[in-house]
Amino acid sequence: MASPSRRLQTKPVITCFKSVLLIYTFIFWYAMFLTLIFLVELVAAIVGFVFRHEIKNSFKNNYGKALKQYNATGDYRSNAVDKIQTTLHCCGVTGYRDWKDTNYYSEKGFPKSCCKLEGCSPQRDADKVNNEGCFIKVMTVIESEMGVVAGISFGVACFQLIGIFLAYCLSRAITNNQYEIV
Repeated sequence: MASPSRRLQTKPVITCFKSVLLIYTFIFWYAMFLTLIFLVELVAAIVGFVFRHEIKNSFKNNYGKALKQYNATGDYRSNAVDKIQTTLHCCGVTGYRDWKDTNYYSEKGFPKSCCKLEGCSPQRDADKVNNEGCFIKVMTVIESEMGVVAGISFGVACFQLIGIFLAYCLSRAITNNQYEIV
């Protein structure tokens, strides 16, 4: 049987070895987690690119539904319609005539967010409202900002790939050297 002093000398070595194996496990799973996130982002980008026309059609249909359900009480859809029309200086989906099919127009006329000038109340006067539709303007803004979004996404993806590569290299270095530590 080994002396008590001999057992005390080997205990720190075993503890250190366990710590190294634990670090290796965490680094390995960190690399796997980064890989999984990278793959999810890649799939989302591919799906977004492939189905971009369906996304446009869905936006157009939902914006048309929001116009039909528009009311001045301030629900979130009505606020979104007002915000888009005020910010982009547009009216309706494809033009101001889209409002003529809504209940709001038959009761009150055009909403104030369609006005060309601040503080006007257009009611049914088509000369006081913006002529352009919001769908074209929203799509123009989205397409003009697509380069920025793609650049930021590419930068994030590069940093993730670098992180995955470095974590993999570190875990390999720990596994190759783990037997030399003992």
